[in-house]
Amino acid sequence: MKTSFKLKVIIPGTLLLVGLTYSCKKYLDQAPIGSLIPEVIATRTGVDGVLIGAYSVVDGVFDGQAGSPWETGTDNWVYGSVVAGDAFKGSNPGDQPAAANLEAFSATGANDYLNDKWRVCYAGVQRANDVLRLLPQVKDGSISDDQKKQYIAEARFLRGFFHLEAAKLWKNIPYVDETITYAANNYNVPNSGPIWDKIEADFVAAAADLPATQSQIGRANKWAALAFEAKTLMFDHKYSAAYTILKDVIANGVTSSGAKYALGAYANNFNPSTKNGPEGVFVVQTSVNDGANGLNGNAGSVLNFPSGGPAGCCGFFQPTFDFVNSFKVDANGLPLIDTYQNGYIKNDQAVPAGTVFTPGDELLDARLDWSVGRRGIPYLDWGICPGAAWARDQPNGGPYLPIKNVYYKAAQATTSDSYGGWAANQATSNSYNAIRYADVLLWAAECAVEANELANAQTYVNLVRARAADQSGWVKGKLTGYTNGDATKPIVDNSQFAANYKVGLYTNQFVTNGQAYARKAVYFERKLELGMEGHRFFDLSRWDAVNGGPATGFMSSEIEKFLKNTRDFGDSFTSAVMKVAKFTANKNELYPIPQTQIDLSKGTLKQNPGY
Repeated sequence: MKTSFKLKVIIPGTLLLVGLTYSCKKYLDQAPIGSLIPEVIATRTGVDGVLIGAYSVVDGVFDGQAGSPWETGTDNWVYGSVVAGDAFKGSNPGDQPAAANLEAFSATGANDYLNDKWRVCYAGVQRANDVLRLLPQVKDGSISDDQKKQYIAEARFLRGFFHLEAAKLWKNIPYVDETITYAANNYNVPNSGPIWDKIEADFVAAAADLPATQSQIGRANKWAALAFEAKTLMFDHKYSAAYTILKDVIANGVTSSGAKYALGAYANNFNPSTKNGPEGVFVVQTSVNDGANGLNGNAGSVLNFPSGGPAGCCGFFQPTFDFVNSFKVDANGLPLIDTYQNGYIKNDQAVPAGTVFTPGDELLDARLDWSVGRRGIPYLDWGICPGAAWARDQPNGGPYLPIKNVYYKAAQATTSDSYGGWAANQATSNSYNAIRYADVLLWAAECAVEANELANAQTYVNLVRARAADQSGWVKGKLTGYTNGDATKPIVDNSQFAANYKVGLYTNQFVTNGQAYARKAVYFERKLELGMEGHRFFDLSRWDAVNGGPATGFMSSEIEKFLKNTRDFGDSFTSAVMKVAKFTANKNELYPIPQTQIDLSKGTLKQNPGY
């Protein structure tokens, strides 16, 4: 979107703002300042401007929002990855204490991060509804019936998108459509239960009238709407219905620009210069150097750089020991699903900066070094990662560094910018894959497992693994020594792979070992393929009750295994947060409803169980 529209620059002068968030009466009690009345913008140009304004919030950020962008970004680095075992918060214990509370599973409804995230989600809902309210007032003939259908479809797609974003965190949320307004005095909408069916209906309606391709890449097409419908059905545990849609998307789906969905090089998904390729089902667009002072960059990840490496700040979002250990494989290149926590991959925790260090020779899935920065391994094109020299607080955050959100050194000038004038090189054009094709394939594998089509499930998983097994996509540049023992002068053989990689395909294990094994293998594949992309918490939450019933303890068990593996590492890892973190079953599978929102609703909103 942002590469096409310069969203945050043009929006303030074109938006009709009826109110920024559901139930935030302090906004609704005030007349909008500088907004335009419907009669003035009731034209095609006006509708398009309001729709662009709705699209502008898909990254979870808008100009003038309450809270910081890293609290609200759609990449969900805190809510989806930190609070699930992919990553530690990083930095130091006192930096961003609200995030530390989330990481420790001790957050309450008073947590500022959660309130700001809620507000942004419902700001997006409100902007989508503004489009639907405005359309009937266009009387000048500037919008044809077909164009009107497409506007409605895009607005309903966005309304579904924002509601789903909220439902992933809280599940029990209010559904707010275009009939909910301050003027009608009906804005205190209850959250009496899940609204999956209403979100599904928005995506169904969107898919019916959206075109297969779009003239602007950031706009949703039919296939994106179908993929989001399937995703919602997965949360609703309607596997059969989701499976039907997913098979159609796999067979016939194309990107907004018309490219058939396909798996390209794994690293291309995280390279700003190769975004919007054939794997992009719906990509949240970002841009830099566009006159917006960096505000169109990937604001959600603005803190998530190695402290001493690219951008020089801020040391957040450090991969965990558990996540890294998940990439261990057996002699056939298959994951050690049940035993990966036995021992730790060699790392530089407590190895001082400037000290000679050589990585281990463990057998590893090659996706590891595109997912994690490790000492002694090339860090994109920035050279051999120096480990501790780039870590802000290694005793607290561990030895590993984020990499999926980082740009390449050779392209720094064109793919990074100063965010808001204060964060040098921390705004990036590294767009976020809200859904990529590997997601679709692994959802199809899940559905196949639940249908007991185990051979088909294995086929879908192997499609993803075959891409990982392609040696042309493995990281090259093996550290073979140091000149005169100087740790700043590594000797690298670029003809060799950086580590001892091996990725194999499943043969007949799914069928031979049965449904429970197949389910576990699919779940683990999502952990490997999509780690550090903000999905893990939401996957664990929906898997906790495979058939939609009460919590089974699955998520609690997975989180406790991660916490134990972290605490068992040794004395060199001193995170105070990890020492006290405790997951409570039948509570922490969801986030608490923000207390501010409950108060503003005068008690109409009810708190989630356990809080």
